[in-house]
Amino acid sequence: MNGDDAAARRPANLLTRQQDWLEHYRPQVRITEQGRLVSVGDGIAWVSGLPTAAIDDVLLFADGSRGLVFDLNQELIGAILLQATDALTAGTRVHLSPTPLSIPVGDALLGRVIDPLGNPLDGEGFPDSSRWQRLEHRSPAIVERDFVHRPLYTGIKVIDTLIPVGHGQRQLLIGDEGLGRSALALDTVINQRGQQTLCVYVLIGQKRSTVVDTINLLRDHGALEYTTVVVAEASALPGLQHLAPFAGCAIAECWMRTGHHTLVIYDDLSTHAKTYRELSLLLRRPPGREAYPGDIFSVHARLLERATCLEPALGGGSMTALPIVETRLGEIAAYIPTNLISITDGQIYLDAELFAGGFRPAIDIGKSVSRIGGRAQHASIKQEAGRMKLDYLQFLELELFTRFGARLEASMEKSIRRGRVLREILKQERLSPVSIEFQLAWMLAFNDGLLDDLPPAGVASILQQLERRTAESGLTLDDGRERWSSAVGSWLKTEDGTAP
Repeated sequence: MNGDDAAARRPANLLTRQQDWLEHYRPQVRITEQGRLVSVGDGIAWVSGLPTAAIDDVLLFADGSRGLVFDLNQELIGAILLQATDALTAGTRVHLSPTPLSIPVGDALLGRVIDPLGNPLDGEGFPDSSRWQRLEHRSPAIVERDFVHRPLYTGIKVIDTLIPVGHGQRQLLIGDEGLGRSALALDTVINQRGQQTLCVYVLIGQKRSTVVDTINLLRDHGALEYTTVVVAEASALPGLQHLAPFAGCAIAECWMRTGHHTLVIYDDLSTHAKTYRELSLLLRRPPGREAYPGDIFSVHARLLERATCLEPALGGGSMTALPIVETRLGEIAAYIPTNLISITDGQIYLDAELFAGGFRPAIDIGKSVSRIGGRAQHASIKQEAGRMKLDYLQFLELELFTRFGARLEASMEKSIRRGRVLREILKQERLSPVSIEFQLAWMLAFNDGLLDDLPPAGVASILQQLERRTAESGLTLDDGRERWSSAVGSWLKTEDGTAP
């Protein structure tokens, strides 16, 4: 239909809508409330009037600004601003919105960069979505949940083998700043290519340069096509920074309810907790430990409990959450980290000493744990991983004795040699995820003793050869151990018929 036809149809459409309105009109007493803005500043608005206002109601200001009811007093309403214009001043009229705070959801958001209200930040138009989802929603009931039974592969050797993650799990990424927490999350998102997993990456209070680098990295690796990026950068209103993780959760939750597997990254919840503390103090709420409000635990629990695996009757979808939290000087027992550790199903801890020593990713296996991911591991991977974590921790203890020049038995020297080889195997550069079939191949080679006499310096070249041969073989995890072991042994044979 051309422009002239569209213009000709507008009066007819308007007349139809008016007739429909008249047909359904019912005379009745209508009461509307009107409030007044008392004061505004630092992202907080104090409003008088509106006696029926409730927590999480949306406020519409006469100048076009929007707010969210966050605190109720006897005389005033405390609201956080979601949109603010320069014309917002004391005395501005305020009304309650008839609709709750929602965000557009659905496949139209794939590849898009939006703010927590659904507004586009990528220069494209508003997402063409017919579905809207409330930011606040109850978590699935116990009877709606299923056991975690499907692995989520990150492409990172040390995680997929020793600290596995399953679809529907909540796994915390914890460590000091600059140790690669976000790099692990980005590697995981990139590795979901072709895995039928939709991703949501939430950036909370990050610098604009960090936001741009993250988006460009996802685009360069082809991950943006199955990812939605929700951004509330450092210059955004505190209210938007507070709502950012809930917006990302709502987007992923919609896909989960339609039977998809989803992954949502919260980068990071330390900044989110500080923002919530700032808003609470501005609203004159009583401070608790470290000046955080007493309900900070319930805020994060309300968010993370929505990540789960639904039972088949509800579509069998899942939402996996990887929240990121920052520690100071490795203090894992700080307030916010301990809160999140108690909410999640395990944590991946990054250590500064390992990072300085050149072990990347700098994951401390002793302090990292996955409480339910092992149940989702493929039987072949679980069998080979077996006691590998325990053996590696024992190697780290034995290695301490070598620093004092202590004499060791032959069996201990062999354990130390194997441990050093394993440590070299577990090293991995960022943005280089590997297939799960290759991970099974190197575990078989290690467990069968094919790498025992290999010097640590020669591990990298052998792994490259093994990865190439694994990709060419077409073997899958369901092929028996005997077939895999025979293939790996033949791949690693040298010209004289011996292992390298």
